[in-house]
Amino acid sequence: MIATIVHVKVKKEHIDAFIRATVKNHEESVKENGNMRFDVLQMEDDPTQFALYEAYTSEELAAAHKHTPHYLEWRETVQ
Repeated sequence: MIATIVHVKVKKEHIDAFIRATVKNHEESVKENGNMRFDVLQMEDDPTQFALYEAYTSEELAAAHKHTPHYLEWRETVQ
């Protein structure tokens, strides 16, 4: 298993757009071969702080996630 935690700070005015894009990415990511978890967490005391917890059965499948259309769309959207 390979797990990745991504920490993201989002500008206040972009929180809703970030959540929409991230939920869409989550919904597709959990369908991927080898995906074990894809959690989206938002800090209660600082809503601009997020953590994405992703777990895949292998490093190869975790790397493959970064080439999927939904990940590429998410990355471009949240830049």
